[in-house]
Amino acid sequence: MNKKGILKGGNRKEATWSQTTLGEPFKEALNRFRNEVLPRDDFDPTSLLQFGLFMSMAVINILKEAEKRLGKEGQKVIIDALVKTGYNMGNQILEDIQLPADISDIELMSFLTTIINTQAWTSVEEPRIDGEDQCSFDIIWCPLEDVYKAFDCRVQRYLVQGIINAFRDSGILNNEFQVEFKTAIPAGADTCLFEITKKKQNESDKWESYSKILEKKALEK
Repeated sequence: MNKKGILKGGNRKEATWSQTTLGEPFKEALNRFRNEVLPRDDFDPTSLLQFGLFMSMAVINILKEAEKRLGKEGQKVIIDALVKTGYNMGNQILEDIQLPADISDIELMSFLTTIINTQAWTSVEEPRIDGEDQCSFDIIWCPLEDVYKAFDCRVQRYLVQGIINAFRDSGILNNEFQVEFKTAIPAGADTCLFEITKKKQNESDKWESYSKILEKKALEK
């Protein structure tokens, strides 16, 4: 892998990035990990990836079994739990937030996305501000890309939905945004490409609409 993109703690080129402070999810657990586990000379960081993949496979298998055995109601129970988990994560990201006065809405949305990508998903992200009404990013590497099939990535949609709901309910953003998933590594693309644009008045939510399509396909399978 080349060294394109940023990881957790990486710097962005926007001047407002260094003046922005966002919450660190699971702070108490992270502090204990930093103080008691990370300094050990026998610690192998790949064990964290193994643990994360183990948990991720558990989640997708729970969803699939619920759909297979319980149908639409079973699917809804798992989706509701995933959205709830994402909502909690979103609130933690917003905890003790500090913003520069001149930050734009699209910059803030892009910065929040960087925290989601590099912390919640431990991914390598290449973010961009494309204009006043749009930002985008490529995921260069995702820890799930070698174990999840493209259709399995729908699990992330509900976690993201919960995060979006938390941002919306907080009132921190002046606008609502459309989030669109353009390409996926598990489907054969070089990167996972996402575009985020300001939502027009009375425009239906594309993220939620496509999630509904995937839910229907999953039950048909």
